[in-house]
Amino acid sequence: MTAVSAVKAALRTQAIETPSWAYGNSGTRFKVFAQPGVPRTPQEKLDDAARVHAHTGVAPTVALHIPWDKVEGSDGYAELAKYAQERGLKLGAINSNVFQDDDYKLGSVTNPDPAVRRKALDHLLECVDIMDATGSRDLKLWFSDGTNYPGQDDIRTRQDRLAEALAAVYERLGEGQRMLLEYKFFEPAFYATDVPDWGTAYAHCLKLGEKAQVVVDTGHHAPGTNIEFIVALLLREGKLGAFDFNSRFYADDDLMVGAADPFQLFRIMYEVVRGGGFTSDVAFMLDQCHNIEAKIPAIIRSVMNVQEATAKALLVDGEALAAAQSSGDVLAANAVLMDAYNTDVRPLLAEVREEMGIDPDPMAAYARSGWAEKIIDERVGGTQAGWGA
Repeated sequence: MTAVSAVKAALRTQAIETPSWAYGNSGTRFKVFAQPGVPRTPQEKLDDAARVHAHTGVAPTVALHIPWDKVEGSDGYAELAKYAQERGLKLGAINSNVFQDDDYKLGSVTNPDPAVRRKALDHLLECVDIMDATGSRDLKLWFSDGTNYPGQDDIRTRQDRLAEALAAVYERLGEGQRMLLEYKFFEPAFYATDVPDWGTAYAHCLKLGEKAQVVVDTGHHAPGTNIEFIVALLLREGKLGAFDFNSRFYADDDLMVGAADPFQLFRIMYEVVRGGGFTSDVAFMLDQCHNIEAKIPAIIRSVMNVQEATAKALLVDGEALAAAQSSGDVLAANAVLMDAYNTDVRPLLAEVREEMGIDPDPMAAYARSGWAEKIIDERVGGTQAGWGA
């Protein structure tokens, strides 16, 4: 049996990175629904993130998205990092944006126009400069590049262009910095996406070297995909760098992690634990859009969902599972996993939070804090953050 004390100790070490954009307004392709109290600046996003960390104890870093979180001045990003530090936070992954410019209609780093490719590459290199200023370890790359129709462009040539750009960025990375390559099998490219799956991302990262790792976004797969198999294989190969946690019912829905299939989240986290991925080498990041629900409570709930899945994964009786597997006892092996999954870990997590000196019920604590009312009263005027801002 797994010792509860060991599980609790492991849970206290967990760190879940929240995304700056999740604190802003978002929506579908049809409508963005504004909410009162939404941040207007990167600093206000960090203020909200600090509340999430204060109530959960395990959300110490915040990912930035450039240019959505662009700050002015030669020392702007260093000052932003200091602002975060003063609130008990650090700046996490720097996310590039090469998908919201008219020039990128036919792609960014894989565009047939060399001038557009140069523009995109310059932005990626700028993001590494920002990493230098913020002390961030990870550069996260996602490309919307692809084609809508057969024959629109040459598939192999686009892979050559992609490889050339990735190599240039890789060469620019400094000591202790990493490149995290994300994949997505469709949208907005409808015929062929240039980085559509884990295999394509893995192939490019393998060629680049140790500083290049794959990001698994839990919403970026075809229905029925066995994501935990992908996780297990990438861990085995030493190429799993990070997760973008969210949830999906149909496509890339960016719902709260664990909302659609909490059992899948448990299975993924079991493979993380089993494969030695429960370390700082694998970044647990949220990548979500909260379109109709209140932002901060949704992020708190998402952090708690990851914690619960992790706790259950840590409770799996490894010795009993290995014995059942080696003897070929199919039902017994499955029962070991199901016993852990069916365990109510909420009391255990409440104990962990109390031992960390925070309220055992983060949602209730936030509701009592008065922060929601405070930001609605104070954040009046200006331009709210949201998609493209």
